Amino acid sequence: QVQLVESGGGSVQSGGSLRLSCAASGGQYSKNCMGWFRQAPGKGREGVATITNNGRTSYGDSVKGRFTISQDNAKNTLYLQMNSLKPEDTASYYCAADRVLSDGYCSASWIVNRGIFKFQGQGTQVTVSS
Repeated sequence: QVQLVESGGGSVQSGGSLRLSCAASGGQYSKNCMGWFRQAPGKGREGVATITNNGRTSYGDSVKGRFTISQDNAKNTLYLQMNSLKPEDTASYYCAADRVLSDGYCSASWIVNRGIFKFQGQGTQVTVSS
């Protein structure tokens, strides 16, 4: 059974950087869209970034220009490089994977509206202090 495991979260000061990783284990799995979303206490899911198998990326408005999503298919690992972190970035960050009809559906807004993902990690906490 495929599992997604996030790592790399932690506590940083405002303006700092973190890189999150999401490693897939348990064998090959069918997906053409992977992404990150976050959720802060008392708030809803926020789509952070997505990437297709072909490398097409999409970002939420609040992270554009600061975060970069990437993937290493040889390592079955998804990454999220987060720079210029702000206190409002504080949240639990989750990686998810699923199949979509076409690359155009793989977007930060899709990741918000998708109810249950085919594959989802347990999350990693990111805390940014001012």
